[in-house]
Amino acid sequence: MTEPTPQPKKRRLIVAMTGASGSIYGIRILERLKALGDWESHLVVSEAGVLNAWQEYGMDRKALHQLADVTHNVRDIGATIASGSFITAGMVVAPCSMKTLGGVAHALSDNLITRAADVILKERRRLVLLTREAPLNLAHIRNMESVTLMGGIIFPPVPAFYSGGKTIDDLVNHTVGRVLDLFDVPHETIKRWEGITGPTP
Repeated sequence: MTEPTPQPKKRRLIVAMTGASGSIYGIRILERLKALGDWESHLVVSEAGVLNAWQEYGMDRKALHQLADVTHNVRDIGATIASGSFITAGMVVAPCSMKTLGGVAHALSDNLITRAADVILKERRRLVLLTREAPLNLAHIRNMESVTLMGGIIFPPVPAFYSGGKTIDDLVNHTVGRVLDLFDVPHETIKRWEGITGPTP
């Protein structure tokens, strides 16, 4: 009789950061997961992702790693997150470059980020890509379509102004909250829509 697969004590979420503007999204997701305590974050950052975090927020690789419970080298194809037998709630790539999007769309698995994303898709787990590029060319759009057809979620970090945010930080937190919702991560970072109140024009 086959023994059931043991469930992890904490829910796990893979967080990847790649070479697109918007490193704050990955940083903020890691901060939220760490604050909860009952989630285990697995971080993998591309070389360009490290450069972006340094350029945008003065954070080096060590500082990024300190936000995560477990870190992985982007070149380590033998890491735990490269196997479907390693149970996770899914994976978020924040931010997601067009290069990474293309690698996921075509199942290249040429580094740990695209390999882990490929695993998430084949295991029918949740994959969310915060694609950050504008304007889009046809290749970008077709790659987004391919990932969507495979079950992934394309989530451009477009601000939601109905939330009433007053600062950039407010807008970032709203986007991060919506991403966390997709993985059933509890949080109180966003103002929920309650319909239009008061007189209408």
